[in-house]
Amino acid sequence: MSEAQNIHNLNSSPLSAEGPGSLLEAVHHGLYFIGIGGIGMSAIARYFKFKGVEVTGYDKTPTALTQQLEAEGIAIHYEENVAVIPKEVGMVVYTPAIPAGHTELQFYLNHNYKVVKRSDVLKLITESSFNICVAGTHGKTTVSTMIAHILRHSGYGCNAFLGGISANYNTNFWSSERNVCVIEADEYDRSFLKLSPDVAVITAMDPDHLDIYGTGEEFKKAFIQFSQKVKNGGQLITKYELADNSEFNAQSHSTYSFSKKEADVYADAIKVKDGSYVFDIISKDWVMTGVNLNMGGLHNIENAVAAVAVARHLHINDEKIKEAIKDFKGVKRRFEYILKNEKHVLIDDYAHHPEELRALITGVRSLFTQKLTMVFQPHLFSRTKDQADGFAEVLDMCDEVVLLPIYPARELPMEGVTSEMITAKMSLKDKRVLSKDDMKQWVKETRPELLVMAGAGDIDALLQPVKEILELQ
Repeated sequence: MSEAQNIHNLNSSPLSAEGPGSLLEAVHHGLYFIGIGGIGMSAIARYFKFKGVEVTGYDKTPTALTQQLEAEGIAIHYEENVAVIPKEVGMVVYTPAIPAGHTELQFYLNHNYKVVKRSDVLKLITESSFNICVAGTHGKTTVSTMIAHILRHSGYGCNAFLGGISANYNTNFWSSERNVCVIEADEYDRSFLKLSPDVAVITAMDPDHLDIYGTGEEFKKAFIQFSQKVKNGGQLITKYELADNSEFNAQSHSTYSFSKKEADVYADAIKVKDGSYVFDIISKDWVMTGVNLNMGGLHNIENAVAAVAVARHLHINDEKIKEAIKDFKGVKRRFEYILKNEKHVLIDDYAHHPEELRALITGVRSLFTQKLTMVFQPHLFSRTKDQADGFAEVLDMCDEVVLLPIYPARELPMEGVTSEMITAKMSLKDKRVLSKDDMKQWVKETRPELLVMAGAGDIDALLQPVKEILELQ
């Protein structure tokens, strides 16, 4: 059977929808994850490990996350090698980021194993639960983690499947006896259309993944479809500024905003106090005063408004909500302070879309007055090609910019698409493209006071060496 036929058969053979009980029974021989180090894959791997299933996996390179999974008892190997993969497994789960020709994936397909996408497994896990699903081009990781944290901290309880590592708990998954799931709803490969939300949040619809969707219009249509997945009697909560708010189809639909008083819920009386934000949240039906958020970025105030709107919908006590927000330490790689002292500030962020970078830069400017130096690693050749003008415009908001070479992830190089494509469109004079080694040397020579490092590739591996350089007297 050809590789193309294998992939066709795989995509046209959905899992049996008998619920999580039968799923656990089906995988009593174990589960193998191809791409286990992915943030979404690792959350599901942790779920099954928590349920007592034997879990093993493959990933291309070791990371802090894969090392943590290994420490939790999950065996992982890092070479694409059929000789070392488990042959007695009940199910094989793969991520769409894995190339179709991956030798391990092809082995399992050719030998008639049950092989499924991550999104199909998440669909089956959550079919019989009350689901809070958070979607959006950006903001979804922080909002979903905030909601899950509020539910856990307040004692309400939830199962969390997150797209980032919660700084409070150092994990992207946790479990609860309460049959409520908080899920980061991933738009890549239309995965979020397999979910069944009781509460759905949409944070943004700026076009992305055009290699999948083709056009921005088709991308937005998928979010409209996602809004239509809300169950009867459920609640849809969307950002007020979304241009297509009128198109959303839900029985109960409310909007939130950073400051627009026309929205159903918004923030007001915002103050900066000791590096934190203090603000009120105003609803047409209620007011919550003195909310304290101990993380940077004005956009995170807006994220908190969305999370609080969900918590209020669940009738969680106001004081418990405020206590949880005050205790929220953020998400790893989302406006994360790596170094903060009287001489240097180093901030790490996962931003990889122009609008995410805009929110990041605006947030940094709201808290600091020093010269802002940005090191940015573009992610994907296709995204760089599609968004080059947007990246150039937003990076021009900085005082100084260093671009690293494009991180390819799942893609092969595209002719003419390089980081220089972005710098050529920028007006900023102080800009350059450097290799990783040259960037570290540049930091050693310039020692910037306020340095922001952003990107969704492997730029985070440079944080520790850069921090050590800045800490040297």
